[in-house]
Amino acid sequence: MANRYGQAYRNGGYGNLGSPPQNDDYDPYGDGYRAGDSRFAPPGPRAPSRSRPPPVSYGSGVTSSSPPSRPPVAPPPRSAQRPNETSAEREMSRVLELIKQEWPAMCETDCIPVQLALQLLDNSSVGRAHEYRNFQRTHKYLQDSLKKIVHEYHQGFNSSIGTFHKIQGSIQASQKKVRALRESLATAKVALCATDPELKKLYATSRMYDSVLQTLDELDDLRIVPDQLEARISEKRFLTAVEVLQSALRKLTKPELEGIGALSELRTYLANQETALMDILVEELHEHLYLKSPYCQERWQHLARCQGAQSDAFKNAPVVPPFHAILDAMEWDQPVAEDPHKNPEADTFSYITLIVESLNRLGRLEAAVDTLRNRMPVELFAVVNETIDDIDQKHPSSLRGGSGGSHGLHIYGQRETRMRADVIYDLLWTLYGKFEAIAEGHRVFHEAIKALIRREGAGNNIALLGSFKELWNLYQNEIRSLLHNYVTTDADVLQYRTSPRAGLGLGGVSNGAREHLFRFSEVDAKSPEMAAEYEALDGIIRAAVPGLTSASSSRKDGKKAGVVVPRTDPAAARKGAGLGYGAGQGSGTYKSLVEPSVFNMSLLLPPTLVFLQRLRSIVPPGSDLATSTLTSFLDNFLVNVFQPQLDETLGKLSDTVFGEADAFLQDADWARVAKRPVFKGATAFFTIVTAFCRMLGTIPHDQALSSLIITQMLRYYDRCFTWYKSLVTKAHETGANAAPGVEQALCASAALALEPGEIREVMQQLWDSDAADPDPALLDKEARLFLEHHAQGKTLDTSDIIQDRDTIESLCLLYASMRWLSVKVAGLRHITQNETDSSRASLPRGPEKRRWTLLNDPSKATAEEGPVYLPMTQETVHSFDSIITSYTSLATTALLTLHAEVRCRILQSLHTALSPSKTAPYLLDQDVSDPDPQILELNSEMVAFDETTSRVLQRRDRPAPTGPNVVSSGGVAIPPAREVAFLRAGLGLLMKLFLVRNAPMTAPMNKRGCARMRLNVRVLQQNLKNVEDGPGTELHWAMEYFDLFMEGPDGILKRAKEDAEAKAKEQQGDGVAKAGYSYDEYKALLELWYSEQLADPERGVAAAAKRQLADKLLTLSEVMWQS
Repeated sequence: MANRYGQAYRNGGYGNLGSPPQNDDYDPYGDGYRAGDSRFAPPGPRAPSRSRPPPVSYGSGVTSSSPPSRPPVAPPPRSAQRPNETSAEREMSRVLELIKQEWPAMCETDCIPVQLALQLLDNSSVGRAHEYRNFQRTHKYLQDSLKKIVHEYHQGFNSSIGTFHKIQGSIQASQKKVRALRESLATAKVALCATDPELKKLYATSRMYDSVLQTLDELDDLRIVPDQLEARISEKRFLTAVEVLQSALRKLTKPELEGIGALSELRTYLANQETALMDILVEELHEHLYLKSPYCQERWQHLARCQGAQSDAFKNAPVVPPFHAILDAMEWDQPVAEDPHKNPEADTFSYITLIVESLNRLGRLEAAVDTLRNRMPVELFAVVNETIDDIDQKHPSSLRGGSGGSHGLHIYGQRETRMRADVIYDLLWTLYGKFEAIAEGHRVFHEAIKALIRREGAGNNIALLGSFKELWNLYQNEIRSLLHNYVTTDADVLQYRTSPRAGLGLGGVSNGAREHLFRFSEVDAKSPEMAAEYEALDGIIRAAVPGLTSASSSRKDGKKAGVVVPRTDPAAARKGAGLGYGAGQGSGTYKSLVEPSVFNMSLLLPPTLVFLQRLRSIVPPGSDLATSTLTSFLDNFLVNVFQPQLDETLGKLSDTVFGEADAFLQDADWARVAKRPVFKGATAFFTIVTAFCRMLGTIPHDQALSSLIITQMLRYYDRCFTWYKSLVTKAHETGANAAPGVEQALCASAALALEPGEIREVMQQLWDSDAADPDPALLDKEARLFLEHHAQGKTLDTSDIIQDRDTIESLCLLYASMRWLSVKVAGLRHITQNETDSSRASLPRGPEKRRWTLLNDPSKATAEEGPVYLPMTQETVHSFDSIITSYTSLATTALLTLHAEVRCRILQSLHTALSPSKTAPYLLDQDVSDPDPQILELNSEMVAFDETTSRVLQRRDRPAPTGPNVVSSGGVAIPPAREVAFLRAGLGLLMKLFLVRNAPMTAPMNKRGCARMRLNVRVLQQNLKNVEDGPGTELHWAMEYFDLFMEGPDGILKRAKEDAEAKAKEQQGDGVAKAGYSYDEYKALLELWYSEQLADPERGVAAAAKRQLADKLLTLSEVMWQS
């Protein structure tokens, strides 16, 4: 190849333009190529620009570089030059540009060179012979440029020539092969057209050998199926395991494998594996649905914390995404696929969908759903029992706020309530967190089946989609059982028999054959016989169901593991446990961690309502379970269980308060709750009422529950009124002297306070008056009514007077207690718009479904501060107001009894003191220096009465007065309480009126007897100043009356004349009114003066006295009537 083109190259290239190279061999990639090929080397220094060609002489010796008619053309601008061009390329570009400018015709496609040559030879004026030299220079310029191009790219040209010949040789070789192949095809065609019997035999033999090879391959695949199946099961890759199992079963059903007897054991093994795999899938499904797997712990702990659990065990619970976000993120329209690089159990919900897909491909989904439905009660019961055991171990019995032996009849204090709340909240938040996690698992299970049915177009299969409703029914039963255990106190009364028990079906029908089933929990697992049986069973299962016990073939302590894979979490304990709760627990019962009480309802409801509210978002849409009915079972529980229990507890607590021996004694701690001393029973009863009202504030309003408390308020009023009547019953008619069936007579003061009449009306008017000082007219009217009542023959004896000082104190306490209770109870008055009343079936049930959503604040149950109300409707509030009125009326009756009692005591004591037949006569032979004993006794009784009433009725913010008023250290008089002032007002007025109007009772009287009477009056007046304040304490009017007796008849008449004249001037408006005496009083005083003579046994003295009395009375009449 080098010899072929070497000569031309040696002679200077293609036109003998250079010296030949030193080496004849062709080397396309030699040093010369590397150095000479400027396209693959950095550009060299720019070649100096070519000088213009020498000037050309035209014609007559004129020298010019260009024709005269055409100016010289400059080379193209440098800006038009391409970057990285070689010098040869630039020279060529200039030549081309020059040709385009000076010889444009040569650049045309239709150029005729001959025509241009003829023009250059033409010396005429139209020819171009004068441009011939310029044409030659341009030609030489072009030749030089081409030489430079050739010199720069000669290596590339040589290489392309060699490559061309190689390609040409390859094409020739291919043509030869194609001709040979064509000849072979023609020969094969001829051969195929000829008939050959041996070929058919060879084809049949080949087919047979292929079938045998395929069978051997399938047998080889079947041989490794058990190992593959065990490996996939142990790895929890159930979809792959199902595919391996079903593929093997399909291969075994092929006709060519049916006659192979060696495969019978494999067929049996795979048939057993199909059942075992279904059992494994069901167990794995239960592991994650009922939180037995350790991968489920974080989920329910997070849910318990979100619901409101404050336990330290949940503070470090990891945050998991919300359930609705998980549902939205799952691709239900796409079949489930396994990821061999991830732990399938790490994502519980994806694992559930994988198990559902595996069961469906296995063809056992419906059977698995039935198994799940049948085991659901047992699993939930085990979850509840395990939770109760955990909480029982966490909280010591001494820190549960219990009151042993109270049987629910105990009002818990704040500390006890807090301890009970900690236990109950810990239990319910934990349990409801698990319930919510279980419900979420069942919702994913439901959605997975629903998506599977939708993908396969199987329609709405109710048998597969009804598990969530069954779960909700069991939730109702479990919640109802918990509420029943912690609210009801008597197992024989109000037994709620709808809670599920082991051995009960879903409908609650008892199965007697299942009550005494064999349980593994009752077997001694450490006995040698059981250990041998467990070992044998474990070996059988490992042989028949590979993968089920592979992870638990041995324990760390060297002992054989059980059938079920052991877990490190507490949930694994219930896999081998029976249904029993524990020692001392009956079948299907739960241990109560705190003492049952109706007050637990306020602690049980808030977590329950929060759980039910969160459960609404988990209920599958379109299911036959309406979310609006989730709380309907609570309505049933309130009406059928809680309300009767509340009624019973209220009744027992009230009976306890009423039956206490010190119920009507003064409460030692009354200062903490009231401003006056009150009954111990009143504070205890109001504590009960407050506790129940606070509890009712945490549960939905039901007027029937409010009516229960109103009924107990009425009972307490009846009890207090009965006790009041026992206080004021006459002493000789109490005890053994009381006639059965006959209403007992009351003492005089109680009769006046209870029976309607003028005296009670006036006393009520005096009490209702808000004036600082009582109306003198009412006081005068009251005193005269008492005197009239006494003058009507209703003489008071000792039995009409309350002799016991403790009774007076009890009446004061009764007033203070009922007054305090009426104010406290009135503060509970609250009218609600919710008119729900479960005791009246005619009321609409609509509001009951909405009322539960408003009661989800757990802090209200343990809060001691804040207002407490008793919610009532407009209809019920009338009964409530009537009870408050009854409390106030009983308090007023007790106060009016005290008001009348002190006056009756004065009347009875003065009547005894003025009666000569009952005391010493007033006909005395010598002067007396001591007052009558009855007067001294009256004074002491009045002081004792005043001290007792002042001590009890005086408010705590005021000191108890020992007299009519108390003077503080600053000299400011502190007035007594209004009640004390009401009892004291008018006592002096009553005394002086009684002494004056009943003065004839002392007849016969002489001056020494009158002196004795005056002494008694002075003693009464002195004592009265220690009791009553004001002008009413002065008994001058009575003292002057008896002073007139000492002046004799003339002095009496003189005073009567003065009084008559003063009265006449008063009527005329010329004088000032003066307190005088009436005609009857003057007449009685005259008769009293002559009583000693009239009582004289000598007739003459008595007759003379009558005549003198008649004359004096005549004169008195003339004086009184003439004026």
